[in-house]
Amino acid sequence: MIRVSSAAKAIVAGLAAGAAAVGTAIQDGAFTTGEAVTAALAVLSALGITYAVPNRAEEADRVTPGRGI
Repeated sequence: MIRVSSAAKAIVAGLAAGAAAVGTAIQDGAFTTGEAVTAALAVLSALGITYAVPNRAEEADRVTPGRGI
């Protein structure tokens, strides 16, 4: 199984949140200061929250031969 670090998943979440906020903001053809602040806050919030939540601990396989489901 591939391990994804907390930093990597936080960066991806920040990029996704920023892209969504900027994509929504430029729909009217203008990018105002308020929209820029909203996009920045979305990126920072996604980075912080995603980094703070720990990855789930790896468990043994739920289905192993001879043990049933």
